[in-house]
Amino acid sequence: MADLPLLGISGIGNLIAAVKFARYYELTEDDVVFTVFTDSMELYSSRVAELREELGEYSPASALKDHHRYMLGLSTEHMLELGYYDRKRIHNLKYFTWIEQQGRTVEELNQQWRDAAYWEALRGQVDEIDKLIREFNRMAGS
Repeated sequence: MADLPLLGISGIGNLIAAVKFARYYELTEDDVVFTVFTDSMELYSSRVAELREELGEYSPASALKDHHRYMLGLSTEHMLELGYYDRKRIHNLKYFTWIEQQGRTVEELNQQWRDAAYWEALRGQVDEIDKLIREFNRMAGS
């Protein structure tokens, strides 16, 4: 339970998706699924305080109950194996965050869909991205 705060809402979502993926494809102990825990609960301290006030302290008994219900009880419900147009529809959902929020261009969004070189070019930015992540973590006190 001491490590529970290492998982934030997005990280938990990724963990759930990995478990659902493994169950959907009937993977075994011989298979490996890799996911990223993208955040910690440190980002949600105000929400945690609200929940603690509303529901009380999160106990080991609550953690055990939640683990059985929400992790061991996960099913493949609400999963969809995506075809081309399903994937394109989801890609197009990025319009709001990429174009309207981040000020990117429609051409760049389309390039992500059509041009594998777009993603390959990101490999060359790994060192710079890692540097930015370390700087962010330093500023955030992580």
